[in-house]
Amino acid sequence: MTTTRRHFVGGLGAAAGLVAAPGILRAQTQGVYRIGALCPVTGSGSPFGSGMQKMIGVAAEIVNAAGGAAGRKLEVQYEDTQTSPQAAVLAAKKLIDVNKVQCVMGTWSSGVSLAVVPLTNDAGMILMNTSGAPALSTPPANAKGLSYRYQATNDRFGRAFAEICVREGYKRPATMAFNNASGIGNTEGFRKAWEAKGGKVVESVVYEPNQPTYRSELQKVLAANPDVIVTGSYLADTTIFMREWFQTGQPVKWIMPGWAASPDLVKAVGPDVVEGVISVDSVSNENAASYKAYDEAYRKAMGQPGQANVYAAMTWDMVHVLALAMEAANSADTQAINAKIREIANPPGQQVYSFAEGKEALKKGKINFEGASSVLDFDQYGDVTPDFGVFFIEGGALKRRYVVKI
Repeated sequence: MTTTRRHFVGGLGAAAGLVAAPGILRAQTQGVYRIGALCPVTGSGSPFGSGMQKMIGVAAEIVNAAGGAAGRKLEVQYEDTQTSPQAAVLAAKKLIDVNKVQCVMGTWSSGVSLAVVPLTNDAGMILMNTSGAPALSTPPANAKGLSYRYQATNDRFGRAFAEICVREGYKRPATMAFNNASGIGNTEGFRKAWEAKGGKVVESVVYEPNQPTYRSELQKVLAANPDVIVTGSYLADTTIFMREWFQTGQPVKWIMPGWAASPDLVKAVGPDVVEGVISVDSVSNENAASYKAYDEAYRKAMGQPGQANVYAAMTWDMVHVLALAMEAANSADTQAINAKIREIANPPGQQVYSFAEGKEALKKGKINFEGASSVLDFDQYGDVTPDFGVFFIEGGALKRRYVVKI
């Protein structure tokens, strides 16, 4: 069982009185606002989870150093989802019922976020996630309008995949999807976008997790003679079917989400197997001052450039958006904060790139916080639209050739 770590940001004192009000605040320590950092430290999301957690803590320290949000210091409680819906539910229950957090952020993978959001809805608190399933946008998952997505939806990923197929001249795509909301969402999003362009998907396969081989599913796809295979996959399953495909010797191109086609995939199967694979992931708002601050923080904390973990940029932004909405509301009340999130993140308003800058600008009027992960213009569903980086694996390295905007 994963050890739970408790972390107080800003050297806070002992807890004072508790306030209980369903749908408004969980039991709250006076002068403190508790954040539940619920990230994938282990499991298939582990390449990203530690950095995601770290940036929540660092961003909270920055907010506290600027005097806190709405007169409160941010305190972070950490739990590991293990990239498992079952483990995530147990961790979320602990954060809500034992640690008395008032907001949960950092859930990765659609299965995890879909499992956690009923708990946060019942608790009347905001959930900020990095998942792609379209179901997170609408009821029942987002029936209370308390869920905010910092990653592109799977539909948006699918549209990006379709644009890449057009640009690269592919005519006969097939799809392979991991049997969960994210995997199927990616390939279904692609199918819809491709058919809207007048194309046809020549074969579609949905496969089960935790299999020792995917040879039969792969053979079914290859029998249709596609010129490219678009996947909704993860690292572990991709490692298996890429080795099996390479052994067949049948030429075909691959387009995969970045969490599958990563440097870890190259290490697992070797550069020859993945040469020419196209890896697609959302890219951060790299020209913004907010990204520069995030990049410096990530390099200091993790010893890597910020580009190594797009999801850490998202969790960095989550803390900033939450804190600025608290400041704009001058309240720790969930409904008051929720009412201010789009107001501080979307146009119009003075563009700001840090909590301190936004806090000062709020004294004069409206602000528009431009994030490190994207411009953070939330639509009516709480979704944003990042840009997509298109990376080709060449000589064992991922090299970005171009960016797709949708």
